Amino acid sequence: MRYSLGELAERTGTRVHGDPACVIEGVGTLHGAGPGQITFLANPRYKRQLGETRAAAVILGEQEADACPCNALVSRNPHLTYAHVAALFAREIAMAPGVHPTAVVDPTCRVHPAASIGAHAVLGANVVVEAGAVIGPCCVVLDGSHIGEDSRLVANVTVYADTVIGRRALIHAGTVIGGDGFGFANDAGVWIKVAQLGRVRIGDDVEIGACTTVDRGAIDDTVIEDGVKLDNQIQVAHNVHIGKHTIIAGCTGIAGSAHIGSRCAIGGGVGVTGHIEITDGVTVTGTSFVSQSIKTPGVYSSGVPLEPTEHWHKNFVRMKQLDEMARRLKSLEKELQELKQKG
Repeated sequence: MRYSLGELAERTGTRVHGDPACVIEGVGTLHGAGPGQITFLANPRYKRQLGETRAAAVILGEQEADACPCNALVSRNPHLTYAHVAALFAREIAMAPGVHPTAVVDPTCRVHPAASIGAHAVLGANVVVEAGAVIGPCCVVLDGSHIGEDSRLVANVTVYADTVIGRRALIHAGTVIGGDGFGFANDAGVWIKVAQLGRVRIGDDVEIGACTTVDRGAIDDTVIEDGVKLDNQIQVAHNVHIGKHTIIAGCTGIAGSAHIGSRCAIGGGVGVTGHIEITDGVTVTGTSFVSQSIKTPGVYSSGVPLEPTEHWHKNFVRMKQLDEMARRLKSLEKELQELKQKG
């Protein structure tokens, strides 16, 4: 695929700084791009690399245009413009409509003629696959599930019974949707399984990364609303509700019945305890632990920053003494106050 810089500007609503006839054949990083490639500058941290880039063109903001040593696309949002440009060069393996001869499809299924069912895929009873949907190789979609138009299960995705997936969803390899939530009742020290009777409902334009798990609800459904983006290796427990256009980074664990609002951003490795609510427009930075509800939009953090081990050992000893030190300080403050009163 080849595009002139002028064509890219027209497609992305940006302005050309330099030669609109410059030919772009691919993308690269600011540091690693070479002739024929386009890159972008969105993070000021990498501005020092701009003067040394060998790229044919750079997507950048108005304030960096004069410092660019090559052609440029000037954008109000360079990262977003790059996303649109990169999509033009993305390589997707097209699957022809139809059912692969090795697939196992229950006769009660309704598979649209424009859908694709890959090799060794298994579709249970009463599964519905809408037009343009792709069920990749070795995927399993169990009884009563519904896969919306133009959604794609890449490969080795397992969808448990009665799951509903909306339109244009992208589910990456190894993901499991609709497995049982972690529910057990204690009977004199013996754990008795609580049946998980809810479903998983996933909206339109949702992306779920590789090896992520989304558990079915215990009674009500687990819900992922439109436009949500989940990274790899995330655990979404039973009855969690994630609002529209929220994005969550890898290795985050969300405990049961947590409610996360719309347009939130959750960093990697975050822990969210169960039965709490995070309001709309909240950002939680990486490796934080959310142990109580967040009712006001904003940026929230927790945790202890990394430091040399010898310093950590000393500080940890002090942390164990905090209660005693607080009591002594309170006692000293009381004595000081009494001395002041005596004059």
